[in-house]
Amino acid sequence: MERRTLALLTSGGDAPGMNAAIRAAALLGLSRDLEVLGVRQGYVGLMAGDFVPLTRADVTGIVRDGGTVLGSARCPEFHTPDGRAEARRRMAEAGITDLVVIGGNGSLTGARALTAPEELGDQVLRIAGIPASIDNDVGLSGLSIGVDTAMNTIVDACDKIADTASAHGRTFIVEVMGRDCGYLAMSAGVAAGADLVLFPEAGRDDEQVVEVVVKTIESARRRALPPKRVLILKAEGVRISPEQLKTRVEDRLHADGHRGALVETRIAVLGHIVRGGRPSAFDRVLAGRLGFAAVRALLAGETRVMAAWAHASAPPPGARLSEGDPHCWIVTLDAVLAETARLLDGTSPLVRWRNRVFAEIESVLNPDA
Repeated sequence: MERRTLALLTSGGDAPGMNAAIRAAALLGLSRDLEVLGVRQGYVGLMAGDFVPLTRADVTGIVRDGGTVLGSARCPEFHTPDGRAEARRRMAEAGITDLVVIGGNGSLTGARALTAPEELGDQVLRIAGIPASIDNDVGLSGLSIGVDTAMNTIVDACDKIADTASAHGRTFIVEVMGRDCGYLAMSAGVAAGADLVLFPEAGRDDEQVVEVVVKTIESARRRALPPKRVLILKAEGVRISPEQLKTRVEDRLHADGHRGALVETRIAVLGHIVRGGRPSAFDRVLAGRLGFAAVRALLAGETRVMAAWAHASAPPPGARLSEGDPHCWIVTLDAVLAETARLLDGTSPLVRWRNRVFAEIESVLNPDA
């Protein structure tokens, strides 16, 4: 029988729950008598042959830790055929036959390239991805690892900010991570009771962004005595900077004859705080189930696939249900990356649906805006 060695790799931006995925994948591999290796520092470690054996003792207690115990790093060299050839050579030397890549769009793109048939030749190498990105911008997965924790972090911060904003009757613009995807801002905005959410999928230019913020502030003030706080969530993918937005909004409010606290606008950029912290219970469970599904797919001989999370009533196109889990689906990396591109360029039906929903939400929250 073929001697199989499973390697686990985390890549890209860290996400709470990555360690839970490492734990689940490692434990299943060990239970099936596979040798399990961790790849340190992502694709950099893959090219350097920086592999470390993983035992049950190594992974048992990591489920509660944020970040990734294996580390992550950018690796421009891996984007070249020579870089990937070096990675495959190192893997062959170590006897690695199966690889799980835990990460986002760039990480999964690398996984697909690593096993391109024209480069792989007759080398035995099976690969499966697990979506881990707080941005929730991986196609064909209802959620990625880390999203729930990040959303809870944002809501907790907004609740605290709202207290001081209410005390002074001020407007706060809170910028959150998400790159070119507005999912985090959208979902956290609803949960935090924001007055307005600015997200890149709406396609507003800078002037339109300033206009909707001004109208939201004026509408909220008209409905409340004394002046209420105004909470605005801005996704980082909205290109106007928080500082520019604050200045232009205050200038407009002054020009419209407003004075005092009504004009005062404050900024809070949450930045990398959103990525950190111990994973929520849901992220731990999600990571475990996706980790099990990914390794099971490899054990069944599948390759160039990803374990996706989706509602059983709405499976991703072309997917098959993972054995033993009604919410995990196995989808091809080609299909995942194609849908990811549509998510980011705004042509995905999911993006269009989000835009329609949030246009309606805006009209409900600010009927006079």
